[in-house]
Amino acid sequence: MRHLNYNHLFYFWTVAREGSIARASEKLHLTPQTISGQLKLLEESVGNPLFHRVGRGLALTDTGHIVKQYADEIFSLGAELTQHVRSGQPGRSAALKVGIVNSIAKLIAYRILRPVLELDDPVRLVCWQGGLEELLADLAIHRLDLVISDRRIPTGMDVKAYHHLLGESGVSFFAQKKIAAKYARRFPNSLHDAPILLPVHTSALRRTLEDWFDRIEVTPHIVAEFDDSALLKAFGEAGIGVFPAPSAITAEVEYTYHARVIGSIDEVSECYYAISPERKLKHPAILCIQQAAQTRLFK
Repeated sequence: MRHLNYNHLFYFWTVAREGSIARASEKLHLTPQTISGQLKLLEESVGNPLFHRVGRGLALTDTGHIVKQYADEIFSLGAELTQHVRSGQPGRSAALKVGIVNSIAKLIAYRILRPVLELDDPVRLVCWQGGLEELLADLAIHRLDLVISDRRIPTGMDVKAYHHLLGESGVSFFAQKKIAAKYARRFPNSLHDAPILLPVHTSALRRTLEDWFDRIEVTPHIVAEFDDSALLKAFGEAGIGVFPAPSAITAEVEYTYHARVIGSIDEVSECYYAISPERKLKHPAILCIQQAAQTRLFK
């Protein structure tokens, strides 16, 4: 790839966001012919097409998606730089970019991150959700400052990062208010053949729960599996089945999802980690997250 022209990249980025050259030309106050010419020069520089036509619009090619990811980062950093300079505090961090593993309960993630917004010098949170491996890859190239995970870094993964335990929580089972009493009686034996909603097999909690079911000789009827904890609870709220959630947020789950706890177990717990490029945490906002989690959420 030859030397990158950032004007060309900016035109490409605008077309990708607007969906067509016509809309990009209106936004940039340039003629469509000018933008088309700049895109062609960028494609020659990259060596591959960046768009293909879909109806009257344009869609990104595989190469286009990769280039747009880098352009998003480049122009996001440029906006932060401008904000720093205009604020008169160029040394101050404008944002804390956090990746959240999608199997983590959203209410747990909120409780973990909320203290950042309560600092005397607030930090702007930018949150992303995804699989652990995907988020660790973004951490490695500094697209993220921190990853909140329910698992440690997988063995053998070549990434320079360190996990820091935030705390752990027992697990409770919940059901819609109308059916909760039925399963609360004789818990946990009441879960035998009961309709249940569980995380997918890649979740650390799923494997731990299956071991627990085997130990107590209970076999629930698995109705559905989810890699998104909020979607799992939404199905539980609709009465589709019994569902697990961290005991640390029992009150919030009951209120938010109109559910009742039917039983809690201490033999099964979920651990939560802050994964950072630093062996010893130094960032003030991340230190705040760690301290608040250990003293207030997972005490």
